[in-house]
Amino acid sequence: MGDESKSMDGEVNDNNYFSKTAVTDAEVSFEHNRPQPETRLYKKRWIIVCLFSSYSLCNSYQWIQYGIINNIFMRFYSVDTFTIDWMSMIYMLTYIPLIFPVSWLLDKKGLRVIALVAAALNCAGTWIKVASARPDLFPVTFLGQFTCSVAQVFILGMPSRIASVWFGSDEVSTACSIGVFGNQLGIAIGFLVPPILVPNVDDLDELASHIRVMFYITAGVATFLFVLVVIVFQERPEIPPTHAQAAARQISPESYSYTASIFRLLRNKAFILLVITYGLNVGCFYAVSTLLNRMIIEHYPGEEVNAGRIGLTIVIAGMVGSLICGIWLDRSKTYKQTTLAVYLMSLVGMVIYAFTLDLGHLWVVFITAGTLGFFMTGYLPLGFEFAVELTYPESEGTSSGLLNCSAQVFGIIFTICQGKIMDSFNTLAGNLFLCAFLLIGTFITACIKSDLRRQLANQQALAAGHLETSPAQAFEAKL
Repeated sequence: MGDESKSMDGEVNDNNYFSKTAVTDAEVSFEHNRPQPETRLYKKRWIIVCLFSSYSLCNSYQWIQYGIINNIFMRFYSVDTFTIDWMSMIYMLTYIPLIFPVSWLLDKKGLRVIALVAAALNCAGTWIKVASARPDLFPVTFLGQFTCSVAQVFILGMPSRIASVWFGSDEVSTACSIGVFGNQLGIAIGFLVPPILVPNVDDLDELASHIRVMFYITAGVATFLFVLVVIVFQERPEIPPTHAQAAARQISPESYSYTASIFRLLRNKAFILLVITYGLNVGCFYAVSTLLNRMIIEHYPGEEVNAGRIGLTIVIAGMVGSLICGIWLDRSKTYKQTTLAVYLMSLVGMVIYAFTLDLGHLWVVFITAGTLGFFMTGYLPLGFEFAVELTYPESEGTSSGLLNCSAQVFGIIFTICQGKIMDSFNTLAGNLFLCAFLLIGTFITACIKSDLRRQLANQQALAAGHLETSPAQAFEAKL
């Protein structure tokens, strides 16, 4: 592990946090009467992350269920395309003002409370939608979507926190990928299922029946998952899984200030650069996903089902990319190099997709969209884990929250701007607009300094064996 936490020039950043605050080799005390903190991995960790992944899936499915059959819902509720776009963008807009209080709640109340609130809100939103399957009840369906969007705020920052609290140091990236995997799979199902359950029929009563069936299925699944969360979901393991997590537990709640933590993160230059680049990349993904139906229907009229399948291809390829990247990070710890490579390939994939969309061959679109998804969606867990490394020992929920906040802001901007560009020009111009920002993000990613603080903390704990001053005590003293 000695070389694994090094930056690209081969040297550990001398100015990083732990070189200032954690113990040095000269300060290590090998007192045989004080044992090293015990660590243990529980089998239940896999149940926890899979349960989280499941209710995250149920929530993210609903994000895109309106947008992928945009034209059908426009006709059913007698609203314009921009209004239906807001059924997706409300997920992004709600996140921005709520992420800071939710992150504070996560730090104060812990994982179980956040999981319960998320599953409860998601369940409530699905049942509100059940009551909205009438052409004159668009405000009700919007209320249901808004409720689900609030639930999403309690979900998006959880993967890295669950990975850190429950998993070993050689599993955290894989566990985070599994957590993100559920969100991606939900989006994939959101692309695939609505066009199948809600065909584009002329009779509004028949259409209402199809929509109602879709809402009932979602509500049933959400209710089942809420009950499981109440029964199964646990706050944290009795014995911590890593030395870094054991050190984090030693920080007394009285000494922790959420506001101070936010200000420390905002002063972390490498993290701020990552926040910007993460927002640019994921914002592009949100825009492409929201407007996918419009792009495909413009060039391939009547292909609503295939538009959903193309969206499915994007996300399934991204899920594979996420798992591969997570496993690779756990083995190599090359966070910056991997992030930069995936970002560059996202740009290449977007350029290819933009120039091949109008060739008239759907099979080409499937291939180029899959390539784009493999890298663009595969980037999601990379950003989470790189952020945790750059900001340790700050709360994973706080760093993930800031990343997601950036993604929502850019997602709204890109979706609105690309939609307007497509209306005024064409889909190629709209996609090239996104390519320009991915190019900017690639250059900024190359400027991020690799300062792997969590890896260094684990190395110091393992090398020292017995510490006179733990990393957590040093952090607490600095507070």
